Amino acid sequence: MLIRYWMSKPVITAEKNDSMQRAATLMKENRIRLLPVIAKGKLCGILSDRDLKRASASDATSLDVHELLYLISKIKVAGIMTRNVVTVHQDWTVEEAANLMLERKISGVPVVDDTDHLCGVITQTDLFKATLYITGLSKRGFHLALVLEDTPGSIMEIVNVIREFGGRMASILSTYERAPKGYRNVYLRFYDVSRDRIDDMLAILKNKAKLRYMVDHRENRRTLFDNH
Repeated sequence: MLIRYWMSKPVITAEKNDSMQRAATLMKENRIRLLPVIAKGKLCGILSDRDLKRASASDATSLDVHELLYLISKIKVAGIMTRNVVTVHQDWTVEEAANLMLERKISGVPVVDDTDHLCGVITQTDLFKATLYITGLSKRGFHLALVLEDTPGSIMEIVNVIREFGGRMASILSTYERAPKGYRNVYLRFYDVSRDRIDDMLAILKNKAKLRYMVDHRENRRTLFDNH
C-alpha cells in the first residue's frame, strides 16, 4: 500500500516567522502533533508538540502567566523547529514509512512528490488505519494463526476448507520469521462462517496444519491451541 493513499492531507503548515503561539493554536485546533514549516513555499523545518513543550519549559521557570503568554507570542517558529527534516516519497509503501519512523523514533514524517513539493504527512495514526484496513478487522470475523509446511499450495488447501464452510477471506499474511525450518507462520482473517460450524471446521484444519490460536472478534472469544 502506497503512502499517497494513506497520508493525511491537505497539509496544515506554519511559516517559519509565525509565532510559537500561533503554531501551538494550529496544532491544538486541528488536533495534530506534527506541523511542517514553510519558507517561500518550500519545506524548511518541522515542529512537533515536543518542540513546543521543550521551548515553553526552558524559559518558563521564573515567569508568571502573563509573562509566559507574552514570551510565546514573541518566540518564532524558526527558533524552535527541527531543521534537518526527514521526508518520505508519496510512492513509498506504508511499511517503509513505518520502518523509517521506528528507526528514527519519530511519530510522523512529511510526504513529498517528485519535485520535493510537500503533499501530505504520514503519522502513526495513519499507519494504524492502514493496518486495520489490510487485516480486515472491521469485518469482526475470525483471526486464525497456524504453522504450515512450506510447500506449493499449502495455504490454498487451508483457504479451500474455510470456503467450504461458507467463509470469505479478508486477508492472508504469511512470514518465515519465528517459524521452524521448512515451515511458515500464516495468519488468516475471514468472516461469514457460522459460529455453530467453527468447531467442525477447526477439526478438519487440525489435520492439515498446526494451529496456534483463533480469535473471534465479534464474540471476543480467544482460543489458544499451543503455548508458543
